[in-house]
Amino acid sequence: MKTVIVYYSKHHGITKKLIDAIAAADSTVSLIDVTDNPDADLSGYDRIGFASGIYFTSFAKQLLSYAEEHLPENKDVFFIYTHGAPKGGFLKDIREITKRKNCRELGKYHCLGFDTFGPFKLVGGIAKGHPDGKEIADAVKFFQEL
Repeated sequence: MKTVIVYYSKHHGITKKLIDAIAAADSTVSLIDVTDNPDADLSGYDRIGFASGIYFTSFAKQLLSYAEEHLPENKDVFFIYTHGAPKGGFLKDIREITKRKNCRELGKYHCLGFDTFGPFKLVGGIAKGHPDGKEIADAVKFFQEL
């Protein structure tokens, strides 16, 4: 089964830590950075993961735009994300896109991630040290159990 993880991870690179660990554990997984490959074709993949830090309570706009334009219909999808805030409807926008494309959601993995957005910058950020080793290992386990 061909799997790709499409991601956006720019501010601290913490979401990339998760997907790099997944790719290291399974060399058949392809990674696509939407900022480097904005027109990458996903049609040849059976499973498509979307990974992002959370920005303004949602996946990165760049990733959402990419999914809207390039996600083929009827694919299996999964989500991986890091967030500073403990709660939120973070998947609402990406789920709307995947539902419109008749995709089947296989699961989601999320964990805390270092966040220095807005007022958090004034206090040196929140969720320092995250994701930690256990959270990274849990991301790999999540993927292996899909």
